[in-house]
Amino acid sequence: MQRLYDFLRRHPMWVDGTWAVVLLGMSLVGGVAGGYGNPAAAVPLTLLLCLVIALRRRMPEKMLLLAAAAGVAQLITDVEIGPADFAMLVIVYTVAAEGARWASRFALGAGLCAAPLAQVRWPSDETSVFGNIVLTVFMTVPFALAWVLGDSIRTRRAYFAQLEERAARLEKEREAQSKVAVAAERARIARELHDVVAHNVSVMVVQADGAAYVLDAAPDQAKKALETISSTGRQALAEMRRLLGVLRTGEHQEAGEYVPQPDVRQIEDLVEQCRGSGLPVDFKVEGTPRPLPSGVELTAYRIVQEALTNTRKHGGADAGASVRLVYFDDGLGLLVEDDGKGAPHELYEEGGFDGQGHGLIGMRERVGMVGGTLDAGPRPGGGFRISALLPLKPAH
Repeated sequence: MQRLYDFLRRHPMWVDGTWAVVLLGMSLVGGVAGGYGNPAAAVPLTLLLCLVIALRRRMPEKMLLLAAAAGVAQLITDVEIGPADFAMLVIVYTVAAEGARWASRFALGAGLCAAPLAQVRWPSDETSVFGNIVLTVFMTVPFALAWVLGDSIRTRRAYFAQLEERAARLEKEREAQSKVAVAAERARIARELHDVVAHNVSVMVVQADGAAYVLDAAPDQAKKALETISSTGRQALAEMRRLLGVLRTGEHQEAGEYVPQPDVRQIEDLVEQCRGSGLPVDFKVEGTPRPLPSGVELTAYRIVQEALTNTRKHGGADAGASVRLVYFDDGLGLLVEDDGKGAPHELYEEGGFDGQGHGLIGMRERVGMVGGTLDAGPRPGGGFRISALLPLKPAH
């Protein structure tokens, strides 16, 4: 039965054609062709009304006009009401459900006029005037109900179409939001990779140059430099593995496989690493240390890392740096300064010293993500200064 139902839904013309044949047979059996008033006109009018049933879905407006013309011809040629007139009810419903608005209004008006006109044309001599009025009203009700049913179907279809459109639009919006989220995550990973690679590779380059310089004269110092290169490389690989692991979707990751994100407590280790690479760094913490939101801790670590990396790369041979962490009641203050020859402020703004990184642009993005402020620029007399204030919002 379900297959039959699906087949009928896919071929509505077959259904309408079948009903047209049934209606034609009922009309012939009922004696329409035998002469309900005018036999010569009864047969073609019956065929026209059956054609209305057969083509009602393909061209509803034209079939409505054809049915109206057949009804007028029926009144003129004195062909009394028969089974074929059921087509008028069907076309009124069809136009109300699927036809144009003008056709729907025309169908309603014509349907309400059909019964009174038929009663005037073929009055019942055995019925009183009141009886004829009641009979007219009774015959008008089916036309009104057919139109109301069709209009309700139209409204219901429009409602479901609107729901489908809204669902499709929401699905597209969700896809767009997902793409935006993916782009933002990739941008975050790019910033993280820039900071990891720029810092650790610069340390490894400095240590490698130092080891090559003292390899013959001081093997112990060269060995220490090589150990620093090894530990720095492992740290860089661990962080890069953690970041790139975010991109591995659908793969099971073992617990603890990736190291956690850096925090404020690791800034001291970062400073020690810089000292080991030959950059003097003065590190102080003011205020009472306390737990911070993870976003604030990561931002603070990356700002210090970026600033010290640029100092090491561009501060010169005798450059030194200082790092200050200040815990306020409502924020964390950062101050990173160096006394090297520095670089023009515009070079930071254009995207970083390496021409491919983020420089101050990346720092401002990080600070902006946590609602903080950043002030950076050359120091009087040489060097560079970076000052940031990160608000302490509750961690979610």
